[in-house]
Amino acid sequence: MIGIDDILRTFIANFHIVAAITGAVYLLAFVCAVREVMNSRTSQGSIAWILALALLPFPTAFLYPVLGWKAFDDYATDRIRNGRAARPLRAKDLALIDRETSHEWPVQVKVSEVPFLNGNTVEVLVDGRATFDSIFEGIAKAKEYLLVQFYIVRDDALGKELAERLIERANAGVKVYLLYDDIGSTGMPKRYRVELRKAGIKVAGFNQRHKFLRIFGPTRINYRNHRKIVVADGEHAWVGGHNVGVEYLGENPRFGRWRDTHVRVSGPAALACALLFREDWEWATGEALPATPPETVATPGDQSVLVMGSGPADKLEECAIAFTDIIGRARERLWIVSPYFVPDTDIRTALFAAKLRGVDVRVMLPDEPDHKMVWLASIAHADAMIEHGVSIYRYQDGFLHQKVVLMDDQIASIGSVNFDNRSFAINFEITLWFPDQQAIDQIEAMLIEDFKLCRQVELPEVKGRSLPMRFLTQAARLLSPLL
Repeated sequence: MIGIDDILRTFIANFHIVAAITGAVYLLAFVCAVREVMNSRTSQGSIAWILALALLPFPTAFLYPVLGWKAFDDYATDRIRNGRAARPLRAKDLALIDRETSHEWPVQVKVSEVPFLNGNTVEVLVDGRATFDSIFEGIAKAKEYLLVQFYIVRDDALGKELAERLIERANAGVKVYLLYDDIGSTGMPKRYRVELRKAGIKVAGFNQRHKFLRIFGPTRINYRNHRKIVVADGEHAWVGGHNVGVEYLGENPRFGRWRDTHVRVSGPAALACALLFREDWEWATGEALPATPPETVATPGDQSVLVMGSGPADKLEECAIAFTDIIGRARERLWIVSPYFVPDTDIRTALFAAKLRGVDVRVMLPDEPDHKMVWLASIAHADAMIEHGVSIYRYQDGFLHQKVVLMDDQIASIGSVNFDNRSFAINFEITLWFPDQQAIDQIEAMLIEDFKLCRQVELPEVKGRSLPMRFLTQAARLLSPLL
C-alpha cells in the first residue's frame, strides 16, 4: 500500500518536473490574461477571466483558449481576398442596387458590406415539410451547381433523402458542395461523407482544417458556423432556421410539432448568399470555388432583399449592432421570435427603451426547452422583460425554433440568428432583411397565427416562481456570455 511518505518522496524526487509544469501553467495564464486585457469586449467578462486566471490558473488557463480566445484574422483575410468590398461596385454595374432602401437602412448595409438588391421574389416557408419540399424541388432542377450548408446534418431519414438527391444531381453532372459544422453535426457517421464523396460531391466540415491539436485549433472550438444556406445555380436560395433532421419535420416524439421558418429568395439575393457560402468554403477547405461573375443576373421579381452575414471575424459585434439599430428605430411595434432569449445589456436596454417609447414590444419564446441551461437563462431574462412591461409569449403548439423579427411596417428579417450572445458575437450567422410591404405582410400574417397559439406570461406568474426556480434561473443567467 502506498503511504504519504512514498508520495512525498516521489514528489521531492521529481520536484523540478512539477516546478516546470507549474511554471508553464502560470506562464500560459499570464499570456491569456494579457490577451484578455488587450482584446476586452466587456469589463465584467474580462475581470471574471482575469480573476479566474490569477486565482485558479489550472484549469482556467486551458479553458480560456477554448472559450475566450478568438482568432479569426485568417477568415477576415480570406474575405478580403474574395473581394467582398468590391461587391457593391459589381452590383452597381449590374444596376441591382436599391439605392433608396440602402440609404434608409445604412447600419444594416454597412454591417453586411453589400447593399439592398432589387429584382427578387420572396416566398416565406412555414415549417419543415414546406421548407424541404421547396429545397428538394430546387435541388432537382439545378443544372450547374448546388451549395448546401447546414449547422446540423443527421444521418436519419431526412439526411438520407438529402444525400440521395444530392448524389442524383452529382451523377447528372452538377457540381455539388456540402458544408456542415463539426460540432453541430457531431453524430454524422464517416460513411455518410464517404458515400457523398464517392459520387463526386465535395464535403467539408467547417473546422476540418482547424482541429483541436492543430495550431489555433483550441481557439475555434467554441465558434460554430450556424448558417443554413442552400443555393441552386446562383438563382435561388433558401435561408432560415431549419437543419437536416427528422425533428425539423415534427417527427421527433419528444418535441412534436417543430415550428420553424425558412424563406426562399430568387434573384440577385441568391447570388449574394452564394458569395457568403464561398467565403465559408474557402476558409474551411483552403479551396477557392470557381468564380465567374455573371454578365447578367436574373431579376424575376421586384422585391428588395439584403443578405447579412455576421460572425466572430467581424471587427465589431456587427450582428448585435444591426439588431440594436432596428430596436432603436421601432415606433409602433417590435415583434421578436426566437427559441433562445439571452440578450446582453445593450439589447436589454434598447428593448426597455422601446417599451418606454410606447412600442408594442413582444417576444415569442418556446414553452418547453431543448437545451435546459439556455432555457433557464431565458426565463430569467424574460421575467426581467415582463417586469419592465415587455410582453412575453410562450408558444404552446410544439417546439418553437424560428428566428424572425418584424419592426413596424418597415422591415422584417428571417435567418439563423437567435437573440443570444452566441448568435450575436460567437457564431457565424446569416440574416435576410426584407423592407418591401409584400414580404412584411406575409411575415405579419404568419406571426399573427403564431401568437394565437401562445399564452402570455403575466407578472403574477413571475412573482409566484418558487425560490429554487428563481435561484436556478438566476444562476443560469450568470452564464449568459457563454450560452
